[in-house]
This record gives sequence, C-alpha cells and structure tokens, in this order.
Amino acid sequence: MTASANNVTVPGDTRLNDLKVSRKAPFWTKIPIIKELRVAVGWQKGMLITGLSLTAFFLLVALFAPVIAPYGYAQLKDANGVSFPAQSAPSSEHIWGTTAGGYDVFSRVIWGSRTAVIAIVIAVLLSIFAGVLLGLVSGYFGGWVDRVLVMIADAIYSFPSLLLAILMAIMISGGQSGLWSGILASGISITVVYIPQYFRTIRSEVIRIKESAYVDSARVVGASTWRIMTKHLLKNSTRTLPVILTLNSSEAILTLAGLGFLGFGIEPTAAAEWGYDLNRSVSDVTAGIWWTAVFPGIAIVLIVLGITLVGESLNDLADPRLRARKSAGEVVGSIEDTSVDPTQKPGVRNEVVAELEAAKNPMGASDQPVTVTDRDPSFTASEWGSKEEE
Repeated sequence: MTASANNVTVPGDTRLNDLKVSRKAPFWTKIPIIKELRVAVGWQKGMLITGLSLTAFFLLVALFAPVIAPYGYAQLKDANGVSFPAQSAPSSEHIWGTTAGGYDVFSRVIWGSRTAVIAIVIAVLLSIFAGVLLGLVSGYFGGWVDRVLVMIADAIYSFPSLLLAILMAIMISGGQSGLWSGILASGISITVVYIPQYFRTIRSEVIRIKESAYVDSARVVGASTWRIMTKHLLKNSTRTLPVILTLNSSEAILTLAGLGFLGFGIEPTAAAEWGYDLNRSVSDVTAGIWWTAVFPGIAIVLIVLGITLVGESLNDLADPRLRARKSAGEVVGSIEDTSVDPTQKPGVRNEVVAELEAAKNPMGASDQPVTVTDRDPSFTASEWGSKEEE
C-alpha cells in the first residue's frame, strides 16, 4: 500500500482517483429561468425554450430599435427630403411597405416593440409593488382593513379589464398624450386592472402562512411586525408571482393594443404603437392593402405567444403533480422493468434480472428468461426445488 498526504491507496487501484464527488452547483444554476430549464423535460421544455426565444427576440429588437429601424417612427421623408409614397407595396426601399399616412411599416413595427416593452415593465412593476404590499397588510392584520381592501379589490376585479383601462386612460391623459406621458398613462391604466390579482394571491398565502410555527416563534423572540412581514411572510408567499407576472405581461400587451386600437393610446407622432397602426389599417384591408395590418398583427401575436408559453411552462413546473407527470417515464423506467407478471420478459435496462438470468444460464443456453418473481425470497424451499427440477 502507498500512502499520501490525503489518502491511502493500493498500487494500481485508481478507483479513488476516479471517484467523482458532487460539487456545489454554480450560482447561475439557481437563476429562476435557468433552474426551470434544467428541470423541464419533453414538450414542456420545448414550450419554455420557444417562449424564451420569442421573448428574448423582441427584447433585443426593442433594445436595438434605433440600429435596426431604417427610419424613425414618425419619419415621412428620406435623407434627400423626398416624401415617402402613401400605401406603397413592399419594395427595396420599404421592405414592408408604407401606411396611408406615409409611415414606413417596418420601422413602425420595430419602434412599436420598444413602446410595448416599456409599457409592460411599468405596468407589471407598479402592479407587483402595489398588489404585494396591500396583500401583505390585508392578510397579516385582518379585521376591518382586510374587509375594506377585499371589497375594493373585488369591485375593481368585477369590471371588464379593457373598459377599466379606457376609463383610467381618459382620467389620466384625456385619451391622447405624448411618449412618456402616454406610456405612463397606459401603464397606470393596466396597473389598476392587475393589482387585484397580485393582492388576492399574496393575501391568501399570507393568511395561510401567518399561523405557522416559525412565524409564532419569530413573534416570541420579539421580531418586529415589519421583519415578520418582509422576512418570513413575503419570502414564502411569492412563489407563484413569476407565473402571474408572465401571464399578466401578455395580457398587458393586448390591453395596450386595445387602447391604441380604440384611439385612447399614444399619439402616432409621439411613439409607434401597434394597436394604433391596426386601427389605421382597417380601411386598407378592404381595399386589398394587406401589409399595413399583417405585420403589426403578427408582432402582437408572436410576443403574446412567447410570453404566454413562458408563463404556462412556469405554471406547470411550479406544480409538483404536473412536473412529476412529465418526467415519470424517465424516472420510473419502462413498465416491463417493474412488472410482477412471471411471463413478462424483462427489459434491457433491468440489471437485477440480467444478473439473475446470467447466474441461471452461465453458458447462454436457456429456455425462458428469468424474472424477479422467479427468485422471490417469499417462496418456500420446496417451491424453488420444484421449479429447478422442472
């Protein structure tokens, strides 16, 4: 035997060196999306990858819109001062054609992705902040505060979301506004619609968790109310927020497009907005001018589809029952490997059966393959003998 500073080994024995010890997983594997990608399997993983690809594509388009778009969102003339032709078909100068107002369709769609992303971020952040805070307060304190907040949330939730967004847009900006004021107005309008969803989710989780033993222990040791709410309740009641966030983001796109289509969105000279472009293209479609409506419509469909796929995949992965059902085939193995039918042939992956078969038939000459039940320890010695004699 040879000795070293850390271990004792036998000459020629490399098993200890070949032993692979599991190390601590890198921090990036704990990032929410990366973690879900590693857990997802089958078509579920395909949905998640497709949704992430579409979402990332539009985020990149929104980020690099000034580089990608050949013209400005409100530009009507080229560098030589020549006005763009109205309702021009797709060509080398305007690859997706022009609108009735002379705007380049491709540039409007590219700039519209930036408007949509900014409006989503503002709406979702405001909704989460307000909904989570109100849900914590309502669920923890209860009493008349809880009753009043629940009543207000139910009243808001009973309104149709688009109608409520229209009312808020009119109250905030009079229905028309500039870029940032319009995005803020649209964001706040969408925020009011989605606050009750976050409020009700967090409130129900807080009511369930606040009676737990670890929360009572925190009260006994003198933890402040704020620490209990933020350290113990908030961290354990937000597990479903990523799912709601992604689903609400896709709904926010549709709400923003609906506001623009109905004329309560952002002015066309202040920013590009897909809903407004669809509204202006309604008359074009009847005249056979399809390009002014098809490309903004496809953009809305693709970004909503991408975000929805991400949300549905996260929802499946957050449910242990759905997650186990997706990966059951890989974890359990084939059915024949766990079969108790003596006449069932073993699968190639059943190592135990393979070893028993090799022990019974060392030369490979055999009749029927042996199954697990043939060597069941519950059988008596006489039964073993009778089987061998047969």
